[in-house]
Amino acid sequence: MRETDAIAEARREMEICNACRYCEGFCAVFPAMELHREFAAGDLGYLANLCHNCRGCYYACQYAPPHEWGINLPRTFAEVRAESYEHYAWPPRFAQAFQRNGLVVALATALGFALVLGLGLLFTAPGALSTARPVLPGAFYAVIPLWIMQVVALATAGFTLYALARGFRNYWAEAGIPGVGPRAIARALHDIFTLRNLGGAGHGCNDGSERFSMTRRYLHHAMFYGFLLCFVATTAGFIDHSFLGLAAPYPFFSLPVLAGTLGGIGLLIGTVGLFAMKLIDDPMPAARRMLAPDIALLVLLALIAGTGLELLLLRATNMMGLLLCVHLGFVLALFVILPYSKMVHGLYRAGALLRAAIERDLPRAAGGE
Repeated sequence: MRETDAIAEARREMEICNACRYCEGFCAVFPAMELHREFAAGDLGYLANLCHNCRGCYYACQYAPPHEWGINLPRTFAEVRAESYEHYAWPPRFAQAFQRNGLVVALATALGFALVLGLGLLFTAPGALSTARPVLPGAFYAVIPLWIMQVVALATAGFTLYALARGFRNYWAEAGIPGVGPRAIARALHDIFTLRNLGGAGHGCNDGSERFSMTRRYLHHAMFYGFLLCFVATTAGFIDHSFLGLAAPYPFFSLPVLAGTLGGIGLLIGTVGLFAMKLIDDPMPAARRMLAPDIALLVLLALIAGTGLELLLLRATNMMGLLLCVHLGFVLALFVILPYSKMVHGLYRAGALLRAAIERDLPRAAGGE
């Protein structure tokens, strides 16, 4: 990463924290910090992405504002994380999307909806969007032809996955270390799927004040596993159509619908809950410039979940065609902006947790030599 004001501030705060070490048991950041005497920009990018923003260190720190040293790691690391998303993004010219993320989400949503709706109108018979149909295999394709769904989905997903892979490669080349083994991967996966570091020092996060709570961890669980279940639903639908010859829409008691329903509910609970928490959060440990893109992304995810559940409930009515276009438009918008939104924090945080898992054995190995 390049030297910026946020990097310089993070280095200053880390040097003070490394001397103090009062918070060393709070989360994964401080044990990782203690392995360094100097902090290169790449190391600070790694530590910033390792931070889960539980804010325990801010409320425990004797040097936090209004102290003259003004230690505020949650806000500083949030700024560094935002710069890391922009720095590692591919292609580089798209990195500017991080600077106008809220506007980008709004434009991508509008364009995605317009594209899906336009294709639906262009290639279907007049009145297809407002015609009620029985819930029979192939009913969705009467609104939007299958080949259009496939072309748009493959093109968008292909670009998104390639951009994410290139961005992560850039990140790992600077922030990662060699020596990845099965033990480190298992530890990292445990930390990822349990969201252990959102537990703070065991009492939870400091949600909006010095009060400890597990609410933020549970809401992240709902959103994380809801998103994974939606991915399972999409994958199951692809397998059913491509290999079993079964066309959507599927019966309610089928894997694509059950996984999608549970995933949509979890995603809706997580996004709405986290949005509500942002309205009452203490602004001091927060990076204000990240508020708009965070809210824009939460709203987009909630709209995807909400319209998906609506489509399930109303798919036998004359609202099905319009809801299908709206839902797919929101999904398309998410995939378009995915490599340039805060969603990439999951990828970079997974890499940071992997590096932390690798480094856990380094002092032990060095001591045995």
